[in-house]
Amino acid sequence: MAFSFLDQRHTVAPPGYNRWLIPPAALAVHLCIGQAYATSVYKSALVEHFDVSLTAIGIIFSIAIVMLGVASAVMGTWVDRVGPRRAMFTAACFWAAGFLVGALGIATGQLWLVYLGYGFIGGIGLGIGYISPVSTLIKWFPDRPGMATGMAIMGFGGGALIASPLSRELLDLYDSSEGVPSGAAVAKLFVTLGIVYFLVMMFGVFNVRVPAPGWRPAGFDPAAERSKTMVTSNSVSAGSAIRTPQFWLLWTVLFCNVTAGIGILEHAGPMISDFFRTGTTTTVSATAAAGFVGLLSLFNMAGRFAWSSTSDYIGRKPTYVGYLGIGMVAYVLLAVLGDSATALFVVLAALIISFYGGGFSTVPAYLRDLFGTYQVGAIHGRLLTAWSAAGVAGPLIINRFLDARGEPGRLVAADYRPALFTMVGVLAIGFVANLLIRPVAERHHLPAPEPRTPD
Repeated sequence: MAFSFLDQRHTVAPPGYNRWLIPPAALAVHLCIGQAYATSVYKSALVEHFDVSLTAIGIIFSIAIVMLGVASAVMGTWVDRVGPRRAMFTAACFWAAGFLVGALGIATGQLWLVYLGYGFIGGIGLGIGYISPVSTLIKWFPDRPGMATGMAIMGFGGGALIASPLSRELLDLYDSSEGVPSGAAVAKLFVTLGIVYFLVMMFGVFNVRVPAPGWRPAGFDPAAERSKTMVTSNSVSAGSAIRTPQFWLLWTVLFCNVTAGIGILEHAGPMISDFFRTGTTTTVSATAAAGFVGLLSLFNMAGRFAWSSTSDYIGRKPTYVGYLGIGMVAYVLLAVLGDSATALFVVLAALIISFYGGGFSTVPAYLRDLFGTYQVGAIHGRLLTAWSAAGVAGPLIINRFLDARGEPGRLVAADYRPALFTMVGVLAIGFVANLLIRPVAERHHLPAPEPRTPD
């Protein structure tokens, strides 16, 4: 068959295969779908092109994140069954198609087609692409699961680091006039990104492998991992996991962490300009604002690797204490002192976003610790519905407050404070939920396999 190379049996690694070849394949997918974080670059252009509010354009991003969670939850077991290669190929098709349908909607002035394309179809690609390499990396790196998931998921956080300046350059190429880019330029941008991202994602498709049954890295002692308090030596199925309090507590933790971070990311470019605005004049240029989006992407990416790797040493639960507790302090300082100096604003926002990114990359290892490696990909997919909910809540909180306070281009730091203090309360809820997490009760564990007797 033409697509037989996608079958799981063709992806099993031969003896002696170097596991360090797997992270680049995962990064090829995550760097592409991480473009979702660069939507603020052309957000103003879409507002002007369709003559609608920030909230109406923000819905595009919210639909995409909702579909990410829905697709990852519904397709998680399928991804575990068919393997990463077929899943990554499917994600590439949906992601590219989403851009092309979205481009058609922009070119024809039909906003609902952008919702359907980038939001619904592209969101399915986001969900499948996000989870497809994660369980594979955990299997290749059982000795460093936090680092492994950080390597892949940092690509998602770093996607805007590439997409933001690339999109800005392409928009300038397609529309050389001063001011907000035209809708036609954004449509051309979508077509270009759809084609380029599909080709890059295919690199990951052709290079991903899964370890042979029973494989383990040299020098790895499973008993040492199982001796840790929060790390189980048992397995829990995806169906049983969602019936445990640990799953829903961790769902709450992820929801709160994402809601707080996504509000800044989704409005990053305009936010720094507004914080340093006096009347109708801001001291932050459009170029500097775009650079700030890229800088946040860098910290988003770095936090995903650095903090999740740190969790391998200090544990997942203490790591989330830091994400949520220090995050509350940073949000208060941002609301109260953020407009006093540009450097302080950037440092606080970067710290918050590094915790936001770290929360994503640490959660698969947290799931592995609580529920074991069996169906961890499917459990992860179900947990990502928290991201879907946060994808609606985060932008909605920010956009509703801002729409009530004034028009884009006339907002100032004080207009953001009610939303920022709301985020402090959200993080506090997540902080308490994390403290309540305990090891999973034995009644949820799968029966241990019967020991084999000699023939």
